[in-house]
Amino acid sequence: MDSVTLTARALLFDMDGTLVDSTAVVESVWSRFALRHGIDVRDILKTSHGKQMKDTIAAWGPAGVDVSLESSDLAAFEITQNDGVIEVAGAADFANAVPRDAIALVTSAPLALAKVRMAVAGVDLPVVVVTADEIPRGKPHPDCYLRAAELLGVDPADAIVFEDADAGIAAGLAAGMRTIVVGDLDSELAAGLPRIRDYRDVAIATMVDTEGRRQLVLTLPATAVGRGD
Repeated sequence: MDSVTLTARALLFDMDGTLVDSTAVVESVWSRFALRHGIDVRDILKTSHGKQMKDTIAAWGPAGVDVSLESSDLAAFEITQNDGVIEVAGAADFANAVPRDAIALVTSAPLALAKVRMAVAGVDLPVVVVTADEIPRGKPHPDCYLRAAELLGVDPADAIVFEDADAGIAAGLAAGMRTIVVGDLDSELAAGLPRIRDYRDVAIATMVDTEGRRQLVLTLPATAVGRGD
């Protein structure tokens, strides 16, 4: 078997690490926080990826930390840091091939940062965007992905999530959605799930099913597909 196909009615994408490579900026932001509070940034980075900033600050800040103040400072700093921000290979072409009413960005970043970062990376911002501004419970809770499915008018079972971090994978699975891992995440949660190195590994086409409804057809290398196919 040379390839495997998956069908869906909507595709939901995380941003950082999934559509946009912002690794250097993320490390810089948390280094700023860690230095201020005498924390080893390597410990923070082990658990922060994919989560809302406020949740990481609350988890790692000292007793009594002002989460709102710290979040405001880091957000203001982060939005100015764009050196090295690029698309994950093939992300722009792949995302642009998805019908506009069948795609959503679902990110733990605030909307202002999502707009800047997607623009810098050259990836079009979808019409449906679900951000930290509107979802109080961030990933790994499923709320953000369920909201995106609601806005697109699709059943969660008919959506496929693209994620690169455990928090996001947990959110997608908890929402009842099939989830594809992007990149080289090595974790128990990611083990066996469909996986792509980047978007050069997957093709997309549209078709009409027997009920006259549009379907998105994804073609992945057979070696990329495990549990969830």
